[in-house]
Amino acid sequence: MWVRTASKRDVEAISQLLGRVWHDTYDEIYGVERVAEITGQWHSISALEQNLKTPVSEFLVADDGNKMAGTAFASRINDTTVKLHRLYILPEFQGRGVGRMLLEEIEGCFFEFQNLTLEVEEQNKSAIGFYQKHGFTQTGITANCGEGESGIEALIFSKNR
Repeated sequence: MWVRTASKRDVEAISQLLGRVWHDTYDEIYGVERVAEITGQWHSISALEQNLKTPVSEFLVADDGNKMAGTAFASRINDTTVKLHRLYILPEFQGRGVGRMLLEEIEGCFFEFQNLTLEVEEQNKSAIGFYQKHGFTQTGITANCGEGESGIEALIFSKNR
């Protein structure tokens, strides 16, 4: 398994991966219809292609040459802070170090920034444990996780360097 920068040719596979992981993770929390709506907006081909064009960002995939196992996307928020917008791993690859590899690469790409921040669903205990294990602490709460006025509450976690 290795980590590389995503390209336009990866976007369809990333969209499918995100849809699968979101349904697996969030159907019980938000319901199948709401998850389909969110992934249709946030993880559409056009939304992901926009991520590829985001200045001062890194869009990564982890794969073994045959199958994509995970993806991550982060971008600069201001002169000191980078936001990890997503880090998702297919269920069959979770617990195998793929998330750690992606997170380490994101951190390496933004070594000059002082703070890395992210949002995580309060009920996603495995993700919270992962981030805490990697040095993140809860620093707040948002009523609008992700894009725009989503109405989705989430915890804000940060890691200072």
